[in-house]
Amino acid sequence: MSDYDFDLFTIGAGSGGVRASRVAAAHGAKVAVAEEYRVGGTCVIRGCVPKKMLVYGAHFAEDLEDCQAFGWTIEKAEFDWVKLRDNVQKDVSRIEGLYTETLENHDVTIFNEHAKITGPNEITLEDGTVKTARYILVATGARPRIPGCGGAELGITSNEAFHLDKLPKKILIAGGGYIANEFAGIFNEFGVHVTIINRGDQLLRSYDESVRDRLLQISVMKGIEFRFNAEFQSISETENGCLKVEMSNFDPLEVDCVLYATGRVPQTENLGLEDVGVELDENGAIKVDEHSRSSVDSIYAVGDVTDRIQLTPVAIREGQAFSDTVFGDKPTTVDYSCVPSAVFSHPPIAAVGMTESEAKNKLGSVKVYQSDFRAMKNVVAGRNERSLYKMICDGDSGKIVGIHMIGPEAPEIMQAAAIAVKAGLTKDDFDATVAIHPTMAEELVLLK
Repeated sequence: MSDYDFDLFTIGAGSGGVRASRVAAAHGAKVAVAEEYRVGGTCVIRGCVPKKMLVYGAHFAEDLEDCQAFGWTIEKAEFDWVKLRDNVQKDVSRIEGLYTETLENHDVTIFNEHAKITGPNEITLEDGTVKTARYILVATGARPRIPGCGGAELGITSNEAFHLDKLPKKILIAGGGYIANEFAGIFNEFGVHVTIINRGDQLLRSYDESVRDRLLQISVMKGIEFRFNAEFQSISETENGCLKVEMSNFDPLEVDCVLYATGRVPQTENLGLEDVGVELDENGAIKVDEHSRSSVDSIYAVGDVTDRIQLTPVAIREGQAFSDTVFGDKPTTVDYSCVPSAVFSHPPIAAVGMTESEAKNKLGSVKVYQSDFRAMKNVVAGRNERSLYKMICDGDSGKIVGIHMIGPEAPEIMQAAAIAVKAGLTKDDFDATVAIHPTMAEELVLLK
């Protein structure tokens, strides 16, 4: 009989925590999960899932406009934000129920309250109950970063953006990353006047320069305004109920809403980590080894709380690898090379592997192939919006080391292309593949 209440106690029921708990239970472990908010975590409740649903809703704005060139006439098309918001939240609740059901079907005990680590093998729940576990897994994710300017409390984050009572007429979005650009595209399509401010001079710094420059050009063409090298100085309320934003290098701006999308911070506060000897890095993330073990042998961590790669599929792989290693007698590590990613902007961006500049710095000799084209649908609709596909290859071997795309359905196309890059295929392998015509994806096997 075990000396502990549980073999595994997971703190946080997001994507990584749920996967780890379910797999550990399938391996025969007795498992508990503590979740103080809602089962599903950032991705399901206030991230990827509801965001993608809003992206779908936003696409109809352009589709309704473009459909006229294809012979359709739609009278009095109107947009109802509250209806979309409520339908999205309804489906979020449905998925939350499925996640909960998955845990319950694997006999995982769920505690719907905050949990704190009070010893290497001890957890104290919010109601004072103490539980013990052979292993503790921290999977508490990350939270939005809030700027430190005066009046910062007047703004919102992506967490609150999904629950707005009504759409603002003007919104200021702070940040240059994927969250900022995604919400900028969404709100712009809904008819909101959008201004992005960024303290640097670039958008999406980790992406290839060609595709991020193209997104900037298209975004400006769609009416989104940008203010670079601008930092918050203060936010205050005006007499007419607006928000006045003071910033460096630019005149003040009055808007109805300020949305912070300035990065995410590992959620490690009030967990008792440092008290039990768990080491954190300078950003507050839990330091872990290749098997997700912290500086305390019995305590592990997966997902955004470790700040390795803040992506849901990565957290899921880390959770799977943890449970297979610890409970499945199958030591497994996660390969962080060639992780594909996407920005669900308008139009979306997708990427895998090295950018052109990274490849030149690392490999020296590179060959770049690209296609700059207008999707057939955009041609017929009269929409002057060009897609760009770019392939980076090792100049000596021809091995593909990176693919970067911006255009309709780029993330859907990239998922298959990423397999080829991960497998180490060459430009010749792509050239030898017959195109599917007419498609946008065929440009990948026709690159010059």
